[in-house]
Amino acid sequence: MTKLFKKIPEELNIYILNMRQITRRSNLSVYFVGGFVRDLILGVKNLDLDIVVEGDGIKFANDFAGLFMGKVTEHKNFGTATFVLNEFLKIDFSSARREIYPKPAQLPIVSPGSLRDDLLRRDFTINAMAISLSTSRLIDYFDGVNDLRLKKIRVLHPLSFIDDPTRILRAIRFEQRYGLKIEHKTLMFLKEALDLKMLEKLHPHRLRDDLIIILKENNPDRVLKRIQKLAGFKFIHPALKVPAKTFSLFKSIKKEINWFKAGCFERRSMDYWIIYLMALLDSLDLNCVKKVCEKLGLRKGETKRILAYKQISKKSISDLSSSSLKPSRIFAILEPLSYEVILMLKVKYSNRNLKRHILEFLEIYNGMRVFVSGDDLHGMGLKPGPSYQKIFAQVLNAKLNSKVRTKEEELALIKSLVKKRS
Repeated sequence: MTKLFKKIPEELNIYILNMRQITRRSNLSVYFVGGFVRDLILGVKNLDLDIVVEGDGIKFANDFAGLFMGKVTEHKNFGTATFVLNEFLKIDFSSARREIYPKPAQLPIVSPGSLRDDLLRRDFTINAMAISLSTSRLIDYFDGVNDLRLKKIRVLHPLSFIDDPTRILRAIRFEQRYGLKIEHKTLMFLKEALDLKMLEKLHPHRLRDDLIIILKENNPDRVLKRIQKLAGFKFIHPALKVPAKTFSLFKSIKKEINWFKAGCFERRSMDYWIIYLMALLDSLDLNCVKKVCEKLGLRKGETKRILAYKQISKKSISDLSSSSLKPSRIFAILEPLSYEVILMLKVKYSNRNLKRHILEFLEIYNGMRVFVSGDDLHGMGLKPGPSYQKIFAQVLNAKLNSKVRTKEEELALIKSLVKKRS
């Protein structure tokens, strides 16, 4: 299977060359496994390497990392290590192991094993293939290549979804991402797990991680639509129903994200998946959304953005929808909001004025500040205190409404404001 090596992305060649040299020196059996092998066969670019060592995977990771200026994070209980070189390159190393699930939906107990044991513990046949680093030979114990050819997703054993319910979401994700089909028996096992409410028994943080991965897909709407058909979304919250109009929102979100990127409005990195989560939870009230955020253990900043969307007042939406709105009011409504919330507003409301005001904010008013500072006010004989903020707010409003433009005009306005007060 040397031809598979020719498909390896150029960015990885130097790392793989060094890995093969360490493999020969150490006389260990080392393999590419999992999604990297699957994507190599499919011709899909994948820079996330997954390496299994029949031996000490952590030592192998450290020997490899010693050749590069990267960081290794060890997980000794699982015999795994992760090498991170930069934001684009991550390599997972592990010792070949077998797993036993003490109870359904719980993390497994691991022990040393062979390559076959390691592949047998994986979710689907298409992810249970390996390529030897030393011989370039493809190892396919479970007919994964044929399943890829037939466009099938097949589990390795009947209790797969019971042992690990995240595989339900993964099966649907891979099905939609690669245009595959969950084969008949696997679908039967999946539905049996759903009947047993296995997703509800999953630890919320594991659910969160898989849900975020889904929302980061290129076409999350397809995955979510399939989840709706097979499982519904009560595993996220008992009251969560996702009507047809929500799926229309999903399609609009992708369009608005592309619009936002093309406009170069971004001043910081965006968590686009949060916009999809806002839409998914749109039918829930504020208290229910709070409970979902708490249950999933979302970060404080993530929760804050999601709740900010639910807390926008009807008056703010009404004002943004009006044909004549002062720039200072546009600024007052939108400046405190994150880009994710602003984009969600543009997605949800079809009002032309609202969309125009959002565009004006992003193009003109976003991040607008006054020229004058506290030193300027102090130099005018004003004592520091709450009055500073009131003056700055008045000057900013005047600037937004084009009544002042330069620092000199701002200072002149401040003098007139002080004169009125005295």
